[in-house]
Amino acid sequence: MEQMMEQAGAYWPLLVSGVKALVVLVLGWIATGWISTAVRNRINNTPQIDPTLGNFAASAVRWVLLAVVLVAVLNIFGIEATSLVAMLGAATLAIGLALQGTLSDLAAGFMLILFRPYRIGQFVDIGGTSGTVKDLNLFVTELATADNVQIIVPNGQAWGAIIKNFSHHPTRRVELVFGIDYGDNADEAKAIILEQVNADARVLQDPAPWVRVTNLGDSSVDLTTRVWCKSEDFWELKFALTQGVKEAFDAKGISIPYPHSVEIQKEG
Repeated sequence: MEQMMEQAGAYWPLLVSGVKALVVLVLGWIATGWISTAVRNRINNTPQIDPTLGNFAASAVRWVLLAVVLVAVLNIFGIEATSLVAMLGAATLAIGLALQGTLSDLAAGFMLILFRPYRIGQFVDIGGTSGTVKDLNLFVTELATADNVQIIVPNGQAWGAIIKNFSHHPTRRVELVFGIDYGDNADEAKAIILEQVNADARVLQDPAPWVRVTNLGDSSVDLTTRVWCKSEDFWELKFALTQGVKEAFDAKGISIPYPHSVEIQKEG
């Protein structure tokens, strides 16, 4: 019995330390989430500050506070912060090799938030992957595709890729090509297109709408139409003009030819 009591007494300090560490870890995790959320909300509720910065700052605060919680847990077990730093210093090379991808993403995250090639809510193409930016934190960029599929892009890849930001400029140019039959009047077709263009209030008049014959194809005369609009009106305007011009052509007797082939039989 005495031996069992001695063994229990030997493990008691370790058990107490484990309970304290668990309490600190749980409370620290909850407090970290609360503080990072408060930082995000505070920044995002300030009109002068971009929401992208709020998410990034909240992510940075969260990771810093988690590191503080980890140090506090180690202190409970008697591992001093100075000893921890010494251990990390001794393992610098191994840690650097193991986490080189993560550290690269971290550095790229700071570059992305510094130069702002894209912001939350903008539609972008990152290295061939398109979507609306939903989040930008220390390590990754989160996109949502048009059909609402989540895509996670590591910041290192995002920073090293070609970025197309379709929402950066307030206006965009819509370009459409309409093919008409060789027997139709090109000037009449141009007038019909311009009538449809000018009837849509979303079309900007500066720069002025532009319609020209740009190609003599195998089976059609191609008329290229270029108009400018607000970036948010791009797709709806493109769809509306495509349908409107087609219906106007039908009403005015302008035919839209389709590719066809001629078969030649040689007698002999």
